[in-house]
Amino acid sequence: MAERPIRLLIADDHPIVRDGLRGMFAGDPGFEVLGEAGDGAQAVELARALDPDVILMDLRMPGTDGVTAIKRLAELGIGARVLVLTTYDTDRDVLPAIEAGATGYLLKDTGRDELTRAVRTAARGEAVLSPSVATRLLGQVRTPADPLSARELEILRLIADGATNREAAARLFISEATVKSHVLHIYAKLGVNDRAAAVATAFRRGLLTLDDGR
Repeated sequence: MAERPIRLLIADDHPIVRDGLRGMFAGDPGFEVLGEAGDGAQAVELARALDPDVILMDLRMPGTDGVTAIKRLAELGIGARVLVLTTYDTDRDVLPAIEAGATGYLLKDTGRDELTRAVRTAARGEAVLSPSVATRLLGQVRTPADPLSARELEILRLIADGATNREAAARLFISEATVKSHVLHIYAKLGVNDRAAAVATAFRRGLLTLDDGR
């Protein structure tokens, strides 16, 4: 008896990418493309309706992004495996996606054969990572992130409390330029590019708590 084909849902905001993926998998009897979504919210709704085995999920999409969609799928108890397929492999993209529950993470330059193998692997519930992503994650494990200094933590708490650089400088009796320098160091250590991401990452890693600043 032949095995049932792996049922796929494709989520990407670029129609040409969706068309290419659909065409690739439609020619393989081992796969069945159930539908396509243009953003994360649509991917969640289609996943609920179609019950795919694997969702190929882009990350940066207008409206609901991929990480938010992955979290929502987990909250709803939807059992589909999520295989991220994106252009980006930075810490700010990889770590949130894996933490949200993605089974795998591949880049869009992945070859056809490698991608089909990855989908089969993900369908079995096994992790699959592109080489650059695997190297990045191993680096996180082997080389712990530089800890924030006491002063950096002070500034981060003030940022979380809504303080500007100037306000933080006044409260800590240091120059605004010094605060700005500390903020840049915080960004580098946390692997982020803005204040909101710094605060969110700090909460996720337990560097900040809801009691800070009270």
